[in-house]
Amino acid sequence: MAAGNDNVRPRQVTGRMVLACLIAFFAVVGGANAILVRAAVSTFGGVETASSYQAGLSYAREADAAQAQDALRWQVKASVHPSAATTRVEIDARDAEGHALSGLEAIARLERPTDRRADRTIALQEDGSGHFRGTTAPVAGQWDLVIELARGGERVFRSRNRVVVN
Repeated sequence: MAAGNDNVRPRQVTGRMVLACLIAFFAVVGGANAILVRAAVSTFGGVETASSYQAGLSYAREADAAQAQDALRWQVKASVHPSAATTRVEIDARDAEGHALSGLEAIARLERPTDRRADRTIALQEDGSGHFRGTTAPVAGQWDLVIELARGGERVFRSRNRVVVN
C-alpha cells in the first residue's frame, strides 16, 4: 500500500508567478552588471595616449633617437634591490669600449604595466665612474624599469625592461 499524500496537487504556474520570476531574474542580472561596471570604472587608470595625433607625430623622432642610441653601442646594466624599507635601483653605464660614462643625468621610472597611477620616478645620483643609484619606497610585483640618460638636457639613451620585484 502506498503511503503519503496522493491528493496533493502540484503548484499552478500563474501569470503573477511568471512575472515575479522574470522581474527577479532581471534584477539579479542588473545588480551584477552594476557591480561589475562600478569595479571596472573605479580601477581604470586612464588612457594610454592622450592624443593619438601627437603620438603619431613623435613616432619619427623616437625612431631617429633609437637609431642614434644603437649607433652609440652603450652597455647599460641595471639592477633592482628590494628591501623592507626601500627599493634601490642601480645602473652601470659604459661606452662601446667599456669605459665608464660620467657627466650624465640619469632618471629611472618604475612603471606599472596595468596602472599608471602607481608609477614612480627615481632621481639617480652618480656616485662615480658611470655608476648611478637611487631609492624609492618599497615595491613588489611586475614593473617596467625605464632608464633615461641625458647630457645637457637632451636624452641620449632610453631603455624599458620588465622586472619582477619580490
